[in-house]
Amino acid sequence: MNPYIDGDLQALAEHARRFADGRVAPGFLERDQTRILDRALMREMGQMGFIAPELPEDVGGQGMGCLAAGVIHEEIARADLSLSYINLLASLNGQILNEHGDPAVTRPWLAKLTQGEALLAIALTEPRGGSDAANLRLRMQRDGDHYVINGEKTSISAADQADAAVVFARTGTLDAGARGVTAILVPMDLPGITRNRFDCHGQRAIGRGSIFFENVRVPVSHRLGDEGAGFIQVMQGFDYSRALIGLQVLAVARVALEEAWAYVAQREAFGKPLASFQGVSHTLADFDTQVEAARLLCLQTLWLKDKNLPHTAEAAMCKWWGPKLSYDAIHASLLMFGHGGYDRGLMEQRLRDVLGFQIGDGTSQIMKSIVARTRAGRKAVGI
Repeated sequence: MNPYIDGDLQALAEHARRFADGRVAPGFLERDQTRILDRALMREMGQMGFIAPELPEDVGGQGMGCLAAGVIHEEIARADLSLSYINLLASLNGQILNEHGDPAVTRPWLAKLTQGEALLAIALTEPRGGSDAANLRLRMQRDGDHYVINGEKTSISAADQADAAVVFARTGTLDAGARGVTAILVPMDLPGITRNRFDCHGQRAIGRGSIFFENVRVPVSHRLGDEGAGFIQVMQGFDYSRALIGLQVLAVARVALEEAWAYVAQREAFGKPLASFQGVSHTLADFDTQVEAARLLCLQTLWLKDKNLPHTAEAAMCKWWGPKLSYDAIHASLLMFGHGGYDRGLMEQRLRDVLGFQIGDGTSQIMKSIVARTRAGRKAVGI
């Protein structure tokens, strides 16, 4: 029994797994090679209610809560972590648009988002660094009923494929720090926007790249939150996405461990199954234990969010622990297959895909600092 997943959520997970096994998993390796995100498959996910189901029904969601989004997210990630970025970006951006945007602007985007008709990116990181997120340099200046944006965002997931992006830009002085940053929804077809794509190690179907802004005019109505306070308001949503990321990468580790257990149970060496050797079975048992514990922490974090209870520290724990643990568990699983695991295929792609989350969306060092700040207080930690 899982204390966070009741019968309805379990049924939802099984429904999502059938879809993931039948429709998502078969194209896993091909999408990595072609680096093409399957928009038709994204629309199928939307039609089945698998994209941002936690959003209210009046904006296109299912009103099902964050745990529901989490169990769907797990099942898509089991089949293809890169494709599950659709769920991650939709849940994060959908929450931001719904809570902080002008409904006249955001509701049409939310409808397209939940139906799988639009992909939204989150544009925060800049070339000078990603960890010092409050010290942004991208400029956004008011000009009548528009803002004019100039600068570059980099290491943006789905940069070259997104239909719009939630962009963080500086409207105040550099001395203002986070309080001089404003968030705004920017359609990617506006004049003055150019994009590129990196040749990344993993997550190749969704991709990463840079977005360049040259005198891009965006209506003031597209602002998300108050001017100069958007960073502080909107960044609270990242607690949610950090828990989702934990579930996302741990789902990949879980399926890798399942395959490794099955393999060592039937593969023989020296006349005995590999599982009979403690150097094999104890290694897998260690990782299995930790992965199960980490998953419970992620589910607890989503449960806290659904109850409107504080979950910042727990979310940061999910984000630093989940990606590192998942990478190590998949690495150990790959080694169990010997030379076969080293061949390009399911296991090595999983290893490449989860590695990126030790870098993007907040490094482990930043996450541990958030935990320390939450537990000991900002003044005591000094950040």
